[in-house]
Amino acid sequence: MASDRQPADEPEYGDDIDQSAFEQILEMDEEDEGREFSSQIVFDFFDQAVATFEGMDEAVQKEELEKLSQLGHFLKGSSATLGLIKVRDACEKIQNWGHCSDELNHNPAPLSKKDALKNIKNILPTVKEDCAAAERILRAFYNAND
Repeated sequence: MASDRQPADEPEYGDDIDQSAFEQILEMDEEDEGREFSSQIVFDFFDQAVATFEGMDEAVQKEELEKLSQLGHFLKGSSATLGLIKVRDACEKIQNWGHCSDELNHNPAPLSKKDALKNIKNILPTVKEDCAAAERILRAFYNAND
């Protein structure tokens, strides 16, 4: 009887993780070291994400759009490297809104600072949840491969 479950060495990617991007990270592991190298990269990312989200929360409170743009750009790049699709996409929006731009939504008109902050406030809880979901998937993957 065929099982719908993937083997323990492959996470159930769903729509949270780009399989080919994440597999490139896994290819960096040395055969004799198991998943030590890739797991360090992944878990370091999640530690950085917590700190970045704290910085974003603070920047929202201080209405520092440039800081929000920088933090969005930072997290977008590192999440893209790991293949965290939803986190990457949301962080790209934060990056753009931090510049009062809404071009990703095909709106060439600049946003007001108030609207940009509102958009960022609205997306932050979702991007944090998406990041937590990806972390659960990847922690389960690494725990299954210990």
